[in-house]
Amino acid sequence: MSVTSERSADGQQLTITISGRFDFSTHQDFRGAYEKEAKGQRIVVDLSGTSYLDSSALGMLLLLRDHAGGERADVELVGCNADVIKILTISNFAKLFKIA
Repeated sequence: MSVTSERSADGQQLTITISGRFDFSTHQDFRGAYEKEAKGQRIVVDLSGTSYLDSSALGMLLLLRDHAGGERADVELVGCNADVIKILTISNFAKLFKIA
């Protein structure tokens, strides 16, 4: 499991990449990836290397959305495999996030 973050050259986008299992063990690393970032910027969560996510990961995504501005937040989940998309769909996350 690893969580990395990278700001775009223009500073307008933060990309958080999660590899391996996205569960409670990633909580501190995931929160640390965004909590000091400015609100209102675009956030992309790259799940292309994510093999598993659980309910605590869903909660962490909701906390990220709240931090980023709630309903006005520009948060996109990208690179989701079929299993991850199934979990996000069952959880109605497509109504809260852009999923690509």
